[in-house]
Amino acid sequence: MTTTADIWLPYPAAELGPLPESLTYLHWDGRGDFPADPARCAFYTVPYLQGTEAACRPLERMTRVRVVQTLTAGVDHMLPALPLLPPGALLCNAGELHNTSTAELALALILAAQRGIPDAVRAQPAERWAPAFRPSLADRRVLIVGFGGIGAAIEDRLLPFEVAEVIRVASRARTTARGPVHGVDELPGLLPRAEIVVLATPLTETTRGLAGADFLARMPDGALLVNVARGPVVDTKALLAELDSGRLRAALDVTDPEPLPAGHPLWHAPGTLITPHVGGPSTAFLPRAARLLRGQLARFAAGEPPQYVVATGGAPLA
Repeated sequence: MTTTADIWLPYPAAELGPLPESLTYLHWDGRGDFPADPARCAFYTVPYLQGTEAACRPLERMTRVRVVQTLTAGVDHMLPALPLLPPGALLCNAGELHNTSTAELALALILAAQRGIPDAVRAQPAERWAPAFRPSLADRRVLIVGFGGIGAAIEDRLLPFEVAEVIRVASRARTTARGPVHGVDELPGLLPRAEIVVLATPLTETTRGLAGADFLARMPDGALLVNVARGPVVDTKALLAELDSGRLRAALDVTDPEPLPAGHPLWHAPGTLITPHVGGPSTAFLPRAARLLRGQLARFAAGEPPQYVVATGGAPLA
């Protein structure tokens, strides 16, 4: 690498720890004017939580960019940018960055929904003492759809709570040290066994609407659907039908549409807990983001390929 390679970062370089000295670091957080000519940028770190428009805005002019690094596990917001990437440019996701924080939230949503914490929060201002018999997490069968890094981190946090079984599902069946991972084609036979279903899969054309009417109908009465993936993985209309009937419950960190607009029926659906897409943003984020960028930039400066490549300029999303 040469010192003429501009590296765009959404945080000041000094906040990220020691970085390769052979590179020139420019700060752009997705707002305001560009810090320099985008055509000089070789490594572009996409601003975090600034939306698709900000993420993609400089790419048309980044004619020599070699690596586009997101700080998100999912890259669906970058799909409009794929045709803008120069041939051979690499799109990378955040790898393990969000495993800890997202798994932590998934566990919190499960526990809160199972033990009736939203009802207790609503009862407290009214000074209403309302004990009730609630389902535990212990002895439940939990199905994780999307058994990658986040799915494995969720399993790690479930096991100390004495769940009866963790059923793992990914795009393809395989055998791991943890046990079998079922293929997504096996879901029809697995869903009736699961009292809690956690969605942690990336959003792709294959997973869009995966949790539709047939998927939900196969879940047993009283089961809990937890979505920490992306909103469109769930068919909202089909989910509302199940929630309004009282047959299923839901704990959703993501929704479709998103942000969920005022007046949307999901806000008031029975047995539903909603958080505003906060699986990633926590105090765990910045230290892990800095570690990710230090590693990726060290490889870049050394002329080595980056980790976590999900697409290449001129090729479809992997």
